Amino acid sequence: MRVLLATEPSSPDWPNEDFAAVAPGVAVLLDGAGTPGGRDSGCVHGVAWFARTLGGLVLGGARDLAQPLTEVLSQGIAQVRLLHGDSCDLGHPGTPSATVLMVRQLGDVLEYLVLCDSVLLLTGQDGSTRTVTDLRLDQLGVRLRSGYKSLPQGSAERIARRADYLTRLDAARNKPDGYWVAAADPGAARQALTGTEPVSSLAAVALLSDGAGRLADRYHQVSWPQIGAILAGHGPAELIRQVRATEAGDAQGRQWPRSKLSDDATAIYWPVD
Repeated sequence: MRVLLATEPSSPDWPNEDFAAVAPGVAVLLDGAGTPGGRDSGCVHGVAWFARTLGGLVLGGARDLAQPLTEVLSQGIAQVRLLHGDSCDLGHPGTPSATVLMVRQLGDVLEYLVLCDSVLLLTGQDGSTRTVTDLRLDQLGVRLRSGYKSLPQGSAERIARRADYLTRLDAARNKPDGYWVAAADPGAARQALTGTEPVSSLAAVALLSDGAGRLADRYHQVSWPQIGAILAGHGPAELIRQVRATEAGDAQGRQWPRSKLSDDATAIYWPVD
């Protein structure tokens, strides 16, 4: 098993809230959902702790090949819930959460699980690419956002509209008409996208946090096949370098309006031998 991994925080003065790790036959990536400044989460531990703790648990759990990936994730969430202890309000709508990507080789089959908006990129032996991602958060965001990202950075109207948007987004978390993410409810694992691919049909698999995938799906500077080519030819660190260079060229967020000018960016590249 040969795997390349790269990660970079959104800012050097803030903890990286992504988690990525591999074990024989398993790769896991979590993108922690940070609580914007000035907003309470009800948790004394923080998002980075949540992503690291849940990530370590599901990585270990996935090594039990008899356990379905949804059950591995459900049990991991339940264990983290206990680790919060009595010091955290797990009913708080802003309690720490994370997107989840899990990939596991089981004989001649590759299993995957995708929960929320990180991206799984599958490259076939024939050079074709296919992405698997959970679009429910993006679709909800389009309905709720009210155009605040087009308003000037730091303006009172933008701040007020964004606060209202985040409040409504929190209220829709892990609800049937909202979106699903790993947080405090083990039942969210059953809402993940799952599937299998024959190992013989694959050339490589890539796990991308949305901070790494945005070069294709938000900035539209490259296509997904080109992302695959960057990873195959130069590795995950080069992909992240190109993301950061693109963001530096739009430092005020005018060309690509966005809530965070940069995000934690993490990529795992697994060539399938």
